[in-house]
Amino acid sequence: MGIFSSIMDKVFHRKKPEAAPAAPAPAPAAAPAAAAPPPPPEPVNVEAVLVQIAELKGGGGNWRTSIVDLLKLLDLDSSLDARKELAGELGVNAGPHGSAEQNIALQKAVWDALAKNGGVVPASLRD
Repeated sequence: MGIFSSIMDKVFHRKKPEAAPAAPAPAPAAAPAAAAPPPPPEPVNVEAVLVQIAELKGGGGNWRTSIVDLLKLLDLDSSLDARKELAGELGVNAGPHGSAEQNIALQKAVWDALAKNGGVVPASLRD
């Protein structure tokens, strides 16, 4: 599993809902109706989830603008090697590895990728 997949798992809580017991179906009076597709999953408010995690931990550093603090908040590896891997996964090629330029680009790429994968990321985080 890649670093970004780990971020998504932590933010989106990818747990499959338990199936509710099926009630016996009444006998059809006519042709059986097609089953309706399940509703799409609700979008995840990324900022609200991260604020909640930060509150539970009694802080969270500057996770809104620091990729290192975001990774630490999510209990993920924030080392230079981990950030190099994340840069490769997200196609970030800004500045030398570990530079402020690359870290800023990584943070923005994470917000963009979360938004593309069903997260609601406010403009205040994406700017």
